[in-house]
Amino acid sequence: MKLIVAGSESFVARELIAQCLGAGIEVFGFDFAKNSDLVYEFKKGDVNDPNVGDIFPQGADAIVHLAALSRNEDCAGKPYETFHTNVMGTLNLVRAAKASGAKQFIFSSSDWVYEKFAPGEIKNEDSVIDIAGHTSEYALSKLVSEANLRQIYLRDNSLGITVLRFAIIYGPRPVSRGGSVERIMSEAKTKDTITFSGSAKSGRCYMHVSDIAGGIRAAVGRKDFQIINLAGDEFVTLEDIVRITEKLCGKATPAKITEGDPKAIVARNISNKKAKELLGWKPQLDIKAGLATVVPHL
Repeated sequence: MKLIVAGSESFVARELIAQCLGAGIEVFGFDFAKNSDLVYEFKKGDVNDPNVGDIFPQGADAIVHLAALSRNEDCAGKPYETFHTNVMGTLNLVRAAKASGAKQFIFSSSDWVYEKFAPGEIKNEDSVIDIAGHTSEYALSKLVSEANLRQIYLRDNSLGITVLRFAIIYGPRPVSRGGSVERIMSEAKTKDTITFSGSAKSGRCYMHVSDIAGGIRAAVGRKDFQIINLAGDEFVTLEDIVRITEKLCGKATPAKITEGDPKAIVARNISNKKAKELLGWKPQLDIKAGLATVVPHL
């Protein structure tokens, strides 16, 4: 088996590649980075280059597209830059995938595509998404790319297309290069008071990076068009992250939590049932075990 990984030096990609190499899967990767300390076939490349496929090996089992402006804050107020990379870059890669004879295209989408959760609501891949309800350039770019990929498959199904909607990802990395989970954990370890702009009851079905990589590997080999959530089994609140971290760090006195607006609960609860049934995959780490891998990096 051989995979092509776009954005191969990203957090998720490096975990995916490490797992693949451990399993004897051949990997070709490209990224903005000049080189890599992982032992795989690497070249510098840019998804925004219309000729990016010129560097691809022929006949890969799948192209895994992990190159993007991948945080909402990186995209906010930058519609041109966001759509240039996240939409046009994706179209460049699909064209390159077909030209190189790849068998499958795996696209990393996000749970940001879901909007307006009612209290207690759990959304799945069949939930109706109102694009007019979005103000996030990041979410819109992912939705547009999903629609483009569906249209491409309907016109020519010679390339299997798998859209994976990732929940918020966390894992062992320096806080300076981490996301919201790692930042909250750092504050939980060191601060006496932690302030949230909204409600501490807000939360997600967070995913450890190793489980995301495992989900991607489980998706390799599909020849159809599918949209699949990769999310944790548990809905975890911001307060949960604080309290679990404090216990893991052996903190004697819990921090005081203050909320800017206790009623502003943002709860993105998405189902991973389809991934379990269709891919035979499930998360291996619960939230406590997952957060424990981050503690040494705080």
